[in-house]
Amino acid sequence: MARIVLVHGIAQEQKSADTLEAEWLPSLAGGVRLAGDPALADTLWRDSRPGDARMAFYGDLFLRDGQQGGADELTVEEWEFAEALAGEWLRNAASRSSRESDRERARTDLAHLGGTSDEVQGVRAAARPVLNALMRLRPFARLGVAFAERVVVKALKQVTLYLTDETIRKQVQDRVAEHIGPETEAIIGHSLGSVVAYEAAHLHGRPLPLLLTLGSPLGLRTVVYERTRPQPPSVPPGVASWVNLADRDDLVAAKPDLGPLFPGADGVLDSGYTVDNGAKPHEAAFYLAKRRTGEVLSAALSRSGR
Repeated sequence: MARIVLVHGIAQEQKSADTLEAEWLPSLAGGVRLAGDPALADTLWRDSRPGDARMAFYGDLFLRDGQQGGADELTVEEWEFAEALAGEWLRNAASRSSRESDRERARTDLAHLGGTSDEVQGVRAAARPVLNALMRLRPFARLGVAFAERVVVKALKQVTLYLTDETIRKQVQDRVAEHIGPETEAIIGHSLGSVVAYEAAHLHGRPLPLLLTLGSPLGLRTVVYERTRPQPPSVPPGVASWVNLADRDDLVAAKPDLGPLFPGADGVLDSGYTVDNGAKPHEAAFYLAKRRTGEVLSAALSRSGR
């Protein structure tokens, strides 16, 4: 069991709980230190003890032993989701990208995409125009088209498996539940991990001082929102404070303000604050190292009598 439970996102299958804790905890401690709480910062990293903060690791569940290639290939249905997901990311960029050039490029591409899917053969080809448009935006362009497409495909594959495969979902939640108990004061989830953390908070059932979601796709209606558990979506009972942080250029984060999507959010969900993660808007370590992240965690633990 842990006071602070950390939940990672996609594409971590080649790592472990230990390597991810070694990546996350110095950044989280740094954010707390910036927030003016050096004692908590030292507890998290320099003087950490078993049970202070633990990573709920589930990346290995997405490895397929013995497969030669094709592990991240999508089914026909998943390619249809890929097109929808890429389209939603493109619309997010058109409305809120920090760069006017990216907003204008996304708007232009959206205006020219009508009817494209009917003019090509096959679902992968149908997704190509919107994927190509997405790859021209700054967050993906720096990766190169081929690598960026692999990122999108891997993201969709793992998100889709979690949301549609009951075995995977239960295994992931079991991994998180191993670290949650009466002493748990905060659950922090990044990316897909924010969806896992949100559902874990529902399953937890006990009072929870803080749910902190970073770069969260919980508001992506095409892939995530309507497939979360339980339905209809709502603020998890027992959560005293839910804070959601997003970078304006983080296309995975559906929208900074999740309030209208989750009944019971008034007075519990603080979802109006954005951060600037620079050239890596979806980077977990950058979210964790922010002063705002440290302020939120420090305040929650103080209220709980840390």
